[in-house]
Order: sequence, then structure tokens, then C-alpha cells
Amino acid sequence: MTHRYKVREIAQQAGLSEATVDRVLHERAGVRADTRAEVQQAISDLDKQRSQLRLNGRKFLFDVVMQSPARFSAEFRTAVEAELPMLSPAVVRCRFHFRETESVAAMVETLGKFTSRGSQGVIVKAPDDPDVIVALDRLVDKGIPVVTYVTDVPASRRLDYVGIDNRAAGATAAYLVDSWLGDADSSVLVISTSNIFRNEGEREIGFRTTLRALGAERGAAAGRRVVEITHSEGRDETVERLVHQALAEHRGIEAVYSIGGGNAGAVRAFARAGRRCRVFIGHDLDSDNRTLLRSGALSAVLHHDLRADARLACRLLMQAGGGFTGGGFTGVVSEPSRIQVLTRFNTPHPPAREK
Repeated sequence: MTHRYKVREIAQQAGLSEATVDRVLHERAGVRADTRAEVQQAISDLDKQRSQLRLNGRKFLFDVVMQSPARFSAEFRTAVEAELPMLSPAVVRCRFHFRETESVAAMVETLGKFTSRGSQGVIVKAPDDPDVIVALDRLVDKGIPVVTYVTDVPASRRLDYVGIDNRAAGATAAYLVDSWLGDADSSVLVISTSNIFRNEGEREIGFRTTLRALGAERGAAAGRRVVEITHSEGRDETVERLVHQALAEHRGIEAVYSIGGGNAGAVRAFARAGRRCRVFIGHDLDSDNRTLLRSGALSAVLHHDLRADARLACRLLMQAGGGFTGGGFTGVVSEPSRIQVLTRFNTPHPPAREK
């Protein structure tokens, strides 16, 4: 029976005799189960070490492109930079290209620059737009793998999507809002950044669908009324103005589901109007939301581990670049990020910053 490693290599790794390893590999009788397990573990360890040797000395240069409020892109950059040393023995560097607002044409122009700048992979948060699809496919044609982050562009030939299941996130928000409002006949304000990002649309669909279903379970045929604010750009000043206007027009609003951010502005708008927000659900534990959560202004934040996201995105790109091939390596597996429900009682402390 042939094997990808010599019997001597496996024996040294396992700390067993070559004769014992040979008996295990040939599945002969008279070998204890724990001895077989030691041999299998040794083979697994050799696989990992072979992959590490392939990475030793490899250098990767990735570009991170995001159209997002500055508070979120800053949090993700911190997460990426914290993870880069953990990707050793490979050396991974990232260039960051962040914009709070950007036209599709400007996004396409940014993406087009990477074909001549030595990029070996792109992590991108961009609108699901036909021109963006063409731009991403052009990168793939040039041998530059693309991972979409937070919001997907599924019609493109991107390598994979990293982030939460956005419909499930919206459904989770609906469950929290409906449960905390109870029998109160309250309306819900839904705030989104714009209608160009796929993730925001998916969150809203999940929210509305689940809210209707929960209303039907209570016997409320019409369900709760939803008032929608779009094109807020996630900016506090814009959100404050739009929320203040909505509160003046709709007396029944007592809850908020903020899909796109600008939550400090929404809190100020309720205070200006002298109105109570009984339930306020937001996304992502950035510095603003951390403060609002601990003060009680936010009821809960739906969060995901940005460092785990950064690690997965980089490893997917490294794998596409041949960094993990061979040696029995089974491949980097992409799974949706876990949705964490954070309240003021279980909010983690911010990571200590290096001096």
C-alpha cells in the first residue's frame, strides 16, 4: 500500500515504531484503536506542516475596497490588520480603498486599477450593479480572485461571499422587535442606507416577512405597520433629519430597525421629538453603537466577528493563489458568519490598542 508520506516520516511524527505504523497503514489486525488514532493524527499534522512549508516565504498583496460609513470600514480595517500577522508563515499585505459615498462609475474605476498594480486578490463591498459585475469579472479574467464582503454580487464570477446570512439577520431583528413590543400596536421604522446594496434589501425582506408571520401567529391580520426611510447614507445628520420628519408624520412609531447605520442621529431625533423608542435594533459593534448600546439607547446589536471574516476572506484568496494546495489539504471552507445578538449586558470590551 503506497502513501503520500514515507513510513519513517509518519513514525517520527507519531513517536511510534516503523513496524507499528506499517501495520496501521496496511490495516492489519492486533493494533489498538488509540494507536491507529495516533497514526492518523500524525498524518494530519504532516499535511498541515506541508501546507505551512508551501506558505513559507510566499508573499500576497490584497486590495480591500469598501463603500461604507467610515465607522464600519475603520472597524474592518482594524480587524484585517490584526489578522495579517496570524497568516504567517506567509507574508500578507493589504491596500485599503474606502469611500463613504461613491458612484458606481467611481467604484468601477477603482476596481479597474488593480489589473496594473500587482494585486493578487480583492475583498470588496460594492453595489450589486451590472457595471460592477463586469468590473469584477474583468479582474477574474486577469487571474485576480475576488471575494465579496457583507453584501454579495452573486451574478459575478467572484470566488466566494464572506459575511452573514442577511435574510436571517433581518428575521432575527423582526423576532426581537415583535417580542419586545408584545401586544402594543406600535409601528416600526426601518432605516436603510440606499437601495443599491443587496444585503440591505435582503435584510429588509427577512424583516418584513418574519414580522408579518409573527403578526399572523398573534392573530393580527395586517401585522405591524412598517415605515421606511431610504437613502440615509448611514450618516448621523441625514438620519436625524429623516427620522425627525417620519416621527412628525407617524405618531405610532415606537421601534426602529436600523439596517444601514446612523443610529446616533436616530436617537437624537427621538429625543428632539420627545418620543420614546421602546425597541431599537442596529447592526455591527462599531464605536458609536457600543456607546449607544451601553447607554440603553440601543436595545440590541446584530454583530458578527470581523476578525473571523477577515481571516476567512484572506485565506480564501491565499488558497486561490495556490497557497494551500496539495499535502492532503481539503480546502478552506466558507460558511456564513454567525449572527451575535449583543445587548448592554453582554457587550464585549473593545480590544486594547497598542501604544
